[in-house]
Amino acid sequence: MQTNGDEPVRVVPVRHYGRWAGGVSVVVLLAMLVHSLFSKIENGAYVCDSSGNHCFTKMGWRFQWDVVFHYFSTSMILHGLLMTLELTVLSMALGVFLGVVVTLMRLSPSRVLSMPAWSYTWFFRGTPVYVQLLFWFNVAALFPEISLGIPFTHVTFATLVLRGRITPFVAALFGLGLNEGAYMSEIVRGGIKAVDEGQIEASLSLGLTRLQTMRLVVLPQAMRVIIPPTGNEVISMLKTTSLASALALVELLKAAQNIYSANYEIIPLLIVASLWYLIVTTVLSVGQYYVERHFAKGSLRNLPPTPFERLKSDLARLNGTRGAA
Repeated sequence: MQTNGDEPVRVVPVRHYGRWAGGVSVVVLLAMLVHSLFSKIENGAYVCDSSGNHCFTKMGWRFQWDVVFHYFSTSMILHGLLMTLELTVLSMALGVFLGVVVTLMRLSPSRVLSMPAWSYTWFFRGTPVYVQLLFWFNVAALFPEISLGIPFTHVTFATLVLRGRITPFVAALFGLGLNEGAYMSEIVRGGIKAVDEGQIEASLSLGLTRLQTMRLVVLPQAMRVIIPPTGNEVISMLKTTSLASALALVELLKAAQNIYSANYEIIPLLIVASLWYLIVTTVLSVGQYYVERHFAKGSLRNLPPTPFERLKSDLARLNGTRGAA
């Protein structure tokens, strides 16, 4: 009770009916989801006892979890997973390298450098990555060989034969890496633009060259802005590698497709692939959190707690509540 002069003022807490209704709805939906995931249904198979007099329909998991766990760690699935990880790492490495180079060209005052960099970004961001994969897979039909020499003459210094050398893996690597380079160039450019121009002017006034300024002053500060979207791009690249299945590259999804094309267990094998994607993306998300936390040391007074620190704090708070009770 609070008093306002001679009359008492009654304090009534606000009742959040909408919040309560939303919470109940979420709990009901989660319960329905769990029931659907782990419920059993009749699978159409009949089982009879030894006498043959009593027969009944056999029950099985709706999502066939027994089949999922049977194929979860088979050699074909693990080989496809390894191919997916290898393609992700190499494509991202190529994309980051191209992104930095294209960004430096884009920021150059020379039109000869900036215009090709802008055109590269415009083209690869404006066409679907699936189309780019198909193009690189069939590029040998357009260019059986590539010659390096003087244009408009017959003088050549080196010749690269493409016919028979563009394998599905090479085509996927070029398609994903070149496409990623366009997006990484925008991410790096945004990070560099976020650095105060006074830092660049101060570095140049101290006698540093533009390359030294970029390498020693600008990029270390821009990493705080570059790292979060780059982590998202890594996770996105992991999932985008599934498009390489169209090139007959046996990555994770293609391995699952090869198995269910033989045994017709389509849903369980798709669940297997989805679970592996979820596991790897979870690991990458945790790694991204710690990398972001590392590069945030120079900008934050107090670093955000790690998951283990949060768990320790929650346990300590819970023990303190029990002790007070």
